[in-house]
Amino acid sequence: MSSVNHDARYAPPQAQVEDIAPAGETDRMATRWQRLWAALVDVALAIAVLWLVSVVTPWNPWMDSGAGWLAPQLLPATAGFAIFLLLHGWLLAARGQTIGKALFKIRIARPDGTPASLGRLVGLRYGVGTLVNVIPAAGQVFAIADALLIFRAPRRCVHDYIADTVVLKA
Repeated sequence: MSSVNHDARYAPPQAQVEDIAPAGETDRMATRWQRLWAALVDVALAIAVLWLVSVVTPWNPWMDSGAGWLAPQLLPATAGFAIFLLLHGWLLAARGQTIGKALFKIRIARPDGTPASLGRLVGLRYGVGTLVNVIPAAGQVFAIADALLIFRAPRRCVHDYIADTVVLKA
């Protein structure tokens, strides 16, 4: 007669996996491609505005200040955030969208589908990333980690988790 020894070390894990979206929930989520193209439109608009600023004002955002990459980037981060708010503030407040998200028919919302408040969007979703960009080299690391999380099953980036938001099909 053989006795069966059940060693718990070899048992399958019993943990609940939280980053897997429930079945059917991904149907309402924006695709990764929609989010990418929307972000590219938003970046192209920001570059166009920065170019216009460099043409009509003495400030050139692309000129090297000579401080080096280890210097805090307060002016570029503040200017970038101000331009972002000028371009997208009304749409964010009214519909939870940037211009790119509106073009690709996606919107930012809370996980239950309700609209996200403007304070949540500006202060947490976009504001935290802007503050991190002030810190030398940290902005680049944050941006890479932020973008890579989109490849997980829930399609949420770091800024989505910080603000407790999702991007849904509008």
